Order: sequence, then structure tokens, then C-alpha cells
Amino acid sequence: MKFKERASDDALKVVHGIGPRLQSRIYPVLTRLSGGELLLINNGYEEDPPMGLPLEASDESGRYSIQLYNSVATQTDLAGKRVLEIGSGHGGGASYLTRTLAPSSYTGMDLNPAAIALCRKTHRVPGLDFVEGDAQNLPFPDDSFDAIVNVESSHNYPDFPRFLAEVARVLRPGGHFLYTDVRYNPDIADWEAKLADAPLRMVSQRDISAEVARGLERTWEHYWRGVVDRRTPRPLRPIARNLVGGLTLSNARRLQEGEMSYRIYDFTKD
Repeated sequence: MKFKERASDDALKVVHGIGPRLQSRIYPVLTRLSGGELLLINNGYEEDPPMGLPLEASDESGRYSIQLYNSVATQTDLAGKRVLEIGSGHGGGASYLTRTLAPSSYTGMDLNPAAIALCRKTHRVPGLDFVEGDAQNLPFPDDSFDAIVNVESSHNYPDFPRFLAEVARVLRPGGHFLYTDVRYNPDIADWEAKLADAPLRMVSQRDISAEVARGLERTWEHYWRGVVDRRTPRPLRPIARNLVGGLTLSNARRLQEGEMSYRIYDFTKD
């Protein structure tokens, strides 16, 4: 299926023009519309040659989104660690990491109360719990966690430096902040400056734009398209496919052409 590039680009501009406050209202609507079927809402990740991450059959539909989570979280050893995920969405990534990386506890936190209710109902995994909370005012004491995961969420936060300060506050000394997100080119210098000013030390960083672009293309065909078709009345499916698929593939093209940069980081607290 071919998508109308101009329509997709116009829709993308509208989406990225929405402020964080309005986005906080849109995400609960997405949660309700997905009907509990869309448990991974982050972009995908695929290497060349293919990563081939071993998965249970029940995880296979979300392969490319899971591969992004795995790439972020395995930058350090989470076995036996107390882990917090900020912006856990619909909980599919939290469930996968808890089941496969053996943390002593894993807390998924999100501002969206509908997502938290969905996660508590859907992801019944020992050691995994979900709480509602604000990334800029974390509801936890100082030095609470050995590792903090944040996947493709921070671009929605109105006060990014405050978020980084909160991460440093609740992370114990020696702990790791495992982080990935995307920015348009005009915003990258500001992003880098704020990360450099954070009370954290960078261990590593990597541009994964090519891998995420590849993963986005496969995520649409492998996962999101089926959800869109099942959750949309038949007469509206071409419109929904054009909107969601067009946005997805437009983002993939932007990453391929260098208009956007997707990066993965490991920070520690000294």
C-alpha cells in the first residue's frame, strides 16, 4: 500500500505541534481506542543483519518494539536490581524486561491513569507493579532505584532538565539511567546541552536512527497495521491506514534522511 506523502507530512506536523498538556489528554483516548490490544506503543528497532532476539510466541507480534526495549535495558545488568521505568505506557516493555532480565523489582510509572489501569489488569508478572506519577515530580524517595529506564517518552515533558534532576535524585549512587529518544535536527543542540548539564555522567551514547527506521517499517507491517484493522470499522480502514501508516513511514523516512536523530544512552550517577 502506498501512502500520500503530503497528507502524511501534514498530519505529522499537526501531531508534533501538539503541546505536552494536550498530549496528556490524547494518550488516555489512545488507551481506550486500542481496547487493550496495543501493549507496545514505542517505535521499533532492527539491525542488519536481523537481530534475531529469541522471543516467546506470545511476544512475537511486538518483536521490533521489544527489540528496542532490549537494546536500551541490556546496556547494564539488571539482574537482582530495583528498576523504575518512567513513561511505561501500556506496559508491554515492562512486562518483557521483568520476565527476561530478572530484576528484583520493576516499577512502571506513567502519567496516564487509563494506561496504569490497563497495565494492572493485563500484566500480572511477579515483581512487576505499576503506579501513576509525573516524570517531573517522581513519587519516590531519594536513592530508591538501581536503574531507571526511559524509552521514547521524554520529548513530551515540558521541563526536561527537571526530569533529569528527578532521575538523578531517585537513582542510587552507581546506578544507571538507560535512556532513548528522538529529536528533530533543530532541537538536537539544545537536547545535548541539557543532557550535558544533568547531574549524571555519560557512559555511552549511540545513534540508532537507521535501526529505528528499519524497525518502524517492520513494526507497521508486523504489528500496528493489524491492530488498526481490527480496531477500525471497515469503511474507515483506508483512512486509518493512511494516517497511522503514513505517520509511521514518514518518521522512518526522516530518520533515514537525517532530518531526525534517534539516540540511545547509558548514564550513571557517581
